[in-house]
Amino acid sequence: MARAWQHPFLSVFRHFKVDEWKRSAKEGDVATVMDKTLKCTVYRVRGSVSASNYIQLPRTGTQSLGLTGRYLYVLFRPLPPRHFVIHLDVFTEDSQVIRVSFSSLFKEFKSTATWLQFPFICEAGTPRKDAAGVPPTGARWTCLQLDLHDLLLVYLNRRYGHLKSIRLCASLLVRNLYTSDLCFDPAVTAPEARRAKLPVTPMPREMAFPVPKGQSWHDRYVHIRFPSDSSKGVSTLGQKNGSLPEAGLSALCSTGSAALSSTAAFLGHVPRLLPHSAPFNKPTQDSMSPEVQMHDPAASCRVPSAPRPLPEISMSCERLEVSSVGGPSGRGQEPSAWAEATDKCVNSTNVHVSAHELAVVPVAPEDVAPHEPPCREQSGQQAALGKNRFQQRSFLPDPILRLKGVIGFGGHSTRWVRRPMRLLACALWTKDGAAVVYPCHAVIVMLHVDTRQQRFFLGHTDKVSALALDGSNSLLASAQARAPSMLRLWDFQTGACLSLFRSPVHVVCSLSFSDSGALLCGTGKDRHGRTVVVAWDTAQVGRGGEAVLLTKVHTDADIQAFKVAFFDETRMASCGRGGVRLWRLRRGGLRSCAVDLGEHHALEFTDLAFGQDLDSCTLYVCGRSGHILEIDHQHMAVQRARRLLPTQTPSGPLPKRQTFSSGPGIAISSLSVSQVTCAVGSEDGYLRLWPLDFSSVLLEAEHEGPISSVCVSPDGLRVLSTTSSGHLGFLDVPSREYSVLMRSHTALVLALATKCRQEHLATVSQDHTVRVWDLVTLQQLYDFTSPKEAPRAVAFHPTQPTFFCGFSGGAVCSFSLEATEVLVEHRCHRGAVTGLATSPDGSFLFSSCSRGSLAQYDCAATQCRVLRVAANVVCQDSLMSPNALVVSGDSRLLAFVGPSKYTVTIMDTASLDELLRVDISALDGTSSRLDSAVAVCFGPAPPGHLLVSTSSNTVVVLDTTSGRMVRELSGVHPTACPSLALSRDGRFLLTAADRAIKVWDYLMQANLGCQVYIGHSEPVQAVAFSPNQQQLLSVGDAIFLWDILAPNERLPPGSVRGSPGAPPACEAGPEHNLAPSVFRPRYEATGGHSVWGRWAPPVAGAFSVSDDEGPSEESHGPKGLRQASGSALLVKEADRVVDAACGAAGDSWGLSMPPHPCGQPSAQSPRRARAQPAAHPDSCEPFMSQGKASSLAKVGQSVSSPPASSERLHLKAVVGYSGNGRANVVWRPDTGFFAYTCGRLVVVEDLHSGAQQHWLGHPEEISTLALSHDAQVLASASGHSSTASCGQIRLWEVPGGSCRQLISHRDPTVRALAFSPDDRLLITLGYDGDCTLALWSMSTYELLSSTRLPEPVHGVAFNPWHAGELACVGQGAITLWLLQQRGADVSLQVHRERIPEEVRAGKLTSLCYGAMPLLYCGSDTGQVCVWDTHACRCFLAWEADNSEIGVLLCSGVRLVSGSDSGRLRLWAVEAMLELRRKGSGARSSSVFMERELTLDGAIVSAVFHDSMDMGVAGSVAGTLWYINWAEGTSTHLISGHRSKVNEVAFSPSESHCATCSDDGSVRVWSLASMELVIQFQVLNQSCLCLAWSPPSCGRPEQQQVAAGYSDGTLRVFSISRTAMELKMRPHLAALTAIAFSADGQTILSGDKDGLVAVSRLCTGMTLRVLSDQRGAPISTIQSTSKEDGDFGVEGTDLWLAASGDQRVSIWASDWPQGHCELMDWLSFPAPALMEAPGCPVPSLAAFCPWDGALLVCAGLGVHREVIFYSLRHKQVVEKIPLPFFAVSLSLSPGARLMAIGFAECVLRLVDCTSGAVQDFAGHNDSVRLCRFTPAGRLLFTAAHREILVWDVTGC
Repeated sequence: MARAWQHPFLSVFRHFKVDEWKRSAKEGDVATVMDKTLKCTVYRVRGSVSASNYIQLPRTGTQSLGLTGRYLYVLFRPLPPRHFVIHLDVFTEDSQVIRVSFSSLFKEFKSTATWLQFPFICEAGTPRKDAAGVPPTGARWTCLQLDLHDLLLVYLNRRYGHLKSIRLCASLLVRNLYTSDLCFDPAVTAPEARRAKLPVTPMPREMAFPVPKGQSWHDRYVHIRFPSDSSKGVSTLGQKNGSLPEAGLSALCSTGSAALSSTAAFLGHVPRLLPHSAPFNKPTQDSMSPEVQMHDPAASCRVPSAPRPLPEISMSCERLEVSSVGGPSGRGQEPSAWAEATDKCVNSTNVHVSAHELAVVPVAPEDVAPHEPPCREQSGQQAALGKNRFQQRSFLPDPILRLKGVIGFGGHSTRWVRRPMRLLACALWTKDGAAVVYPCHAVIVMLHVDTRQQRFFLGHTDKVSALALDGSNSLLASAQARAPSMLRLWDFQTGACLSLFRSPVHVVCSLSFSDSGALLCGTGKDRHGRTVVVAWDTAQVGRGGEAVLLTKVHTDADIQAFKVAFFDETRMASCGRGGVRLWRLRRGGLRSCAVDLGEHHALEFTDLAFGQDLDSCTLYVCGRSGHILEIDHQHMAVQRARRLLPTQTPSGPLPKRQTFSSGPGIAISSLSVSQVTCAVGSEDGYLRLWPLDFSSVLLEAEHEGPISSVCVSPDGLRVLSTTSSGHLGFLDVPSREYSVLMRSHTALVLALATKCRQEHLATVSQDHTVRVWDLVTLQQLYDFTSPKEAPRAVAFHPTQPTFFCGFSGGAVCSFSLEATEVLVEHRCHRGAVTGLATSPDGSFLFSSCSRGSLAQYDCAATQCRVLRVAANVVCQDSLMSPNALVVSGDSRLLAFVGPSKYTVTIMDTASLDELLRVDISALDGTSSRLDSAVAVCFGPAPPGHLLVSTSSNTVVVLDTTSGRMVRELSGVHPTACPSLALSRDGRFLLTAADRAIKVWDYLMQANLGCQVYIGHSEPVQAVAFSPNQQQLLSVGDAIFLWDILAPNERLPPGSVRGSPGAPPACEAGPEHNLAPSVFRPRYEATGGHSVWGRWAPPVAGAFSVSDDEGPSEESHGPKGLRQASGSALLVKEADRVVDAACGAAGDSWGLSMPPHPCGQPSAQSPRRARAQPAAHPDSCEPFMSQGKASSLAKVGQSVSSPPASSERLHLKAVVGYSGNGRANVVWRPDTGFFAYTCGRLVVVEDLHSGAQQHWLGHPEEISTLALSHDAQVLASASGHSSTASCGQIRLWEVPGGSCRQLISHRDPTVRALAFSPDDRLLITLGYDGDCTLALWSMSTYELLSSTRLPEPVHGVAFNPWHAGELACVGQGAITLWLLQQRGADVSLQVHRERIPEEVRAGKLTSLCYGAMPLLYCGSDTGQVCVWDTHACRCFLAWEADNSEIGVLLCSGVRLVSGSDSGRLRLWAVEAMLELRRKGSGARSSSVFMERELTLDGAIVSAVFHDSMDMGVAGSVAGTLWYINWAEGTSTHLISGHRSKVNEVAFSPSESHCATCSDDGSVRVWSLASMELVIQFQVLNQSCLCLAWSPPSCGRPEQQQVAAGYSDGTLRVFSISRTAMELKMRPHLAALTAIAFSADGQTILSGDKDGLVAVSRLCTGMTLRVLSDQRGAPISTIQSTSKEDGDFGVEGTDLWLAASGDQRVSIWASDWPQGHCELMDWLSFPAPALMEAPGCPVPSLAAFCPWDGALLVCAGLGVHREVIFYSLRHKQVVEKIPLPFFAVSLSLSPGARLMAIGFAECVLRLVDCTSGAVQDFAGHNDSVRLCRFTPAGRLLFTAAHREILVWDVTGC
């Protein structure tokens, strides 16, 4: 009823009484005139500036028209020779205000989340380049019909609410505006419609234009409908060669043409770039301009027009399947992002642009017709019926990309850019201090500092120059740098853009919000360079209103910083060169007054901050001279002035603390104030934290470059800092630790490379750096700087930890990631390196240069060498492109552009023989211009294609054998495409040009569809797929990481990805009209081939399975096996009859499976050779066993295991958890049983006392656990070993801890275990090799049945409500199994149901049963789908996470999901049974998340109480967490190191121990409980060595730990103060050994280059460096005390250093006296190779604790032995043979015991008195570390990241 008064139409001018100007407004030259054509009064709006002459309805911006009509009719005529503009403000259903503008002033289509700009270019009959778009003299009256509903739905995916306001700007005549829900035809009158019975709605008489008798309506007027409707039979002028409909308004006149339909205009849907020189003299435009072509009558009469029907795109809701996903766009669309793309296989292609949440994505419309040349005519029948149409498909999902992460910080590029005003784009804290907001060029990023998750605000089209956040974190304001500055106001919580408006300031340099968010102030420069201050009222922005300009003030004062006071939004302050001013907003105006600074009036001030105390009246101002002024802003007087001095005085040798006094100061760039502290950032790179009285420095942090901004968090506990070198980080005040949040290149990124086997990315930039990034964490791993030559190209070695880089000077260098150094440098090029490529097999490296030379290298070895150099082979004048040089996937072919830019050459990679040369310029014989090649890219083989990007904006596909053109894609981008990439499966093609990225469905042989993505503020330099093909990367101004949302697909057998015959990757079916997450069940029968590859054809939709445990011919299996299709097969063996027939056609479970015919299998039985199934890619790795250092084949022959009663070592505790296992934690709250795995051990721990039991027996690392339902049996599984090819399953008695049964499984690794509900059966699922599903009897332990699955299955579970039913999830489907027992025989019937397309998941990765009959399944894309197991259908799915879900647990009405992102979420699913009854009508909105916790890594295991209130979860980081949902907390239960443990050190009192690891942490543990007490963490570094200060150092409370790191730094930590006391860098290379002197005042450190440094602890200075053992890493340094004069040398310290080249030096020292003397030197020949290649033998040496004159050495010499060397007699006195080379050594001070660790995972204990030896197993890797405690009561051993603590008996 509210809309009834607007029906059937509404006259806007009459309803709002425009002539009275009370409810409307006019500005400038607006008048009423009489029009001779319409013979009525019209409004004339004219003027030279459109923005100053307009009619506006309603009068003010806070009011709304409230017009709900779908169509808006604008009756107007442009006035030559000026432009006109029409602005419409439209409200959407979700209260978003969208501005829609049409203007002849626009040259191109532009779109953002809140603004659509459509060009209306009126074209005259003669070319006028200087006045393109100006209406011709004979411009006619136009009826512009706007379908507001479809306009918002198509371009922004928004739903139309109502029309808010209209502004008609000069220069035009306007008769009236009308709104209506009816679609009128202006050319048809009511009598004509009735007489001809036309199915149209004629225009009402009030709205109609007068037509004289005998004349046609179309001869006098123009009708434009936008968007056009395919049901209306629209006609337009023909377009050449099937060019696409234009994205703009097209008004065409054809005099005397009766064939034109009622709408003589066509409004296209593809925004495209308008050429700079538009040839207006052509009768038909074939350019890609989104223009409105308005011909004058005279010009149109000269055009030979042949009217033909053009198809249009229906904008009805029923046909907009692909546009129904996503949300508001947050991007500005760049001109270069839009281009026309045609495939020469078809006549034409059309692309439709829709805006989505993270990228502007073009999708294809449904109907497009090919167009004839304009000179060719069609028959009337063809013109009427529109023949030869074809269906244009888009590929799904839409959008196919989602921005996952951005590497970069753009604030540094806008700091200190413009003088005298700087552009201030700093980083800000959120209100809770948990996240930071910062710009990355055109993207605004919100980064959570703990989880490192990013959220994006997208919409700016240029670099963001200023940010501001209000006090409640409701509004975020941002401005972009390009003039004129555009401002955006965002809803900070949702990320939606609330308002977009142009600033009156030419360039906005800073923004500041009031605390309430009701006032926004900005400063900048106008176009004349004058400083401007602007204030906006933003109080109504969050309520649907807009920002209102309050005042704009010009000032002569320089402003570098401007801030609104938090306590009074009417008061502000600014500072700059020469002064500080206080501002006040009063009565709509801004007034300012300068503060009298006295002698400081000439200083240049850079930043200011108000005191945070409400009672404070202090304003803090800093300057480039180092001054900090405290100003009383109430009395406008300077209270105090201080100055920051350099940290070191010129005369003093040692640094001093900073003070404020006279002298040269340090330039301060920024400051920030909390209630108690002041953070100061200066250009010397230091962040300093002061108290407010500035008495002394509290904390300081040194940065790698000048600090550009600082910001203290609201709670004052963290200080954020940014630097000009692109670093973003924060200082945590309580822990005194500095964390780097983001590093970035400081210039354009030129190229990228990815590591195939690791998630690593390498980039090179114009900032002269090469950086390596971790694609998982988005953190920088390595940084290589080349000051003299700029890097140009980069490539990873496929198999080795090295990468190659080409430089502008012609050098090609090989870098080692392990050693972080340059391995070799080659200079065989004279010009800059333009291309670099490695063969996928790692054999060859190729490089090209700008002088045309091509070099081939042998890179199979570590030191690559030059093989050949060919001159004048590569094109010398080609564009710089990352695709200049490529190698095929089979490593056989090399392709490049050359010798000229018109040719492409293909060579043999091994011999460099030329195989093919293709002339690109001759491919198109009809073209008048020479085409040149720009970039090349190989497709997958077969079929063997080479893609070539050309200068004519096409991509040509060539056959690599014949050179013929297979395919051509034209108009790919508006400019030449310098970078392209094809996915490994040939499914997606990436192209990049200018600032746009396009994703093409390469499998579509016809009607190629693409999606366009923008976001870069500078041209994209390179694109590539990630190593796992699940993401793509784009680099330019920053590094963008995009998730590919398309599910993984498998092609039918016999088809090849990328081949011409391959089917399309995605079909748009009729079910796409359903909701995205809810769908109908699909039942589909397989065709002529099996669903699972090589298996027999199924019957009635089921698939067949077979006995895959097949015994060998020597065993008692069946001798033959025959199968007839559709008939029963009986196999009789040993009086056992097995029914293996296919099930009946009506049986929903399909085929039955026979049991294993031979009963109990034998792991030692030889098996018949069988063909292995094809490997399937599987990103859901279930178990990643740590690589062993050596084979265990000979261990059993060489070890000596002691009897249990005489063991000298007893395992006391294990520190660590196997985070690389899956489902390896069990817990029964009712009994308190808690167990988990650590390597090869099952650890059973009492959660109350912490006491541990250790169940040992597995030969390899345990992969998974399962506990029976009665909690009496624990099953554990491990992988195969060198002595057995089968995996091992052990069944343990829970009460006693003994192994009840040992089962050998045929699979090398067991993925999952599960007990049946009645505990009678055990199901096992294999992984490696043959993926086998095996069923075991728990009463006889016999194998009942076994099936080999043709593809990976990721999970298995028994139905708790039906003991004979189980489910498996895997690649593309869910499989339900039904157990049927006939006497002693058990058979399995199976039914497989594919994942519905609507789930958009390639595979299911986890499952759990809920309430009967529900089954929950998690997917690799983060979806959780719910299945009805009775109906075998999926009825609901929702997005539970954005990454793979590996854990699902359900109990009652609550569901827990754990994902690879580390998020653990609790869901309420009580409505699921009701949703099941609704079927396809179910909606996922009934599922809501109750709680969420984020852990320290991917969730790999979890177990919860039946109530789901509490539980235990394990992460891949090796941590077990106690989860309490009621309190929302997560607590560490078990926490080991994440990486390899390198050293352990003990306190003298043995109360604590410290460990260090490659993860960069130093952890201090309590020896009594082995609980973690303290942790010191250094990011991006490895801690390689450790030492605890000796007891002589001082009192126990002053104990210290010294740690050495991989970057050469040495840090000293205080245990009592839990803080770092000293940091020094005595080495340039990584530290490998460290020790304290006997008095604890001197530190000895050795590095991997063989240097030994001596440093004083009290001063931090390095006294001397010993280079005697240079060339090999120092492996051991040990220091002890001796009597002065003992061994004939002076000094009280005796110390040794052992190096990797089998040399040991013994020294005597007196460090207080500066005395150091070499006492002895031992050198041995190199030992033989170890059993495991690649594991060097370490040189081990130690002083004997029970005889100070003995030196014990291992690993020295060619024999496997331990030698005792006498320092007095200078000879070897004893040798102890060993079975293997020792890799670790420790001697007990309490007893004559020696512990030796071997790479064979064995620990040996030697009694040096009796010579007895005992060997102990249990380690999962090389025992690289063993250390006795000072008293010898405990022994610590470490294998990789697990730590084992042993009790030593007999001490």
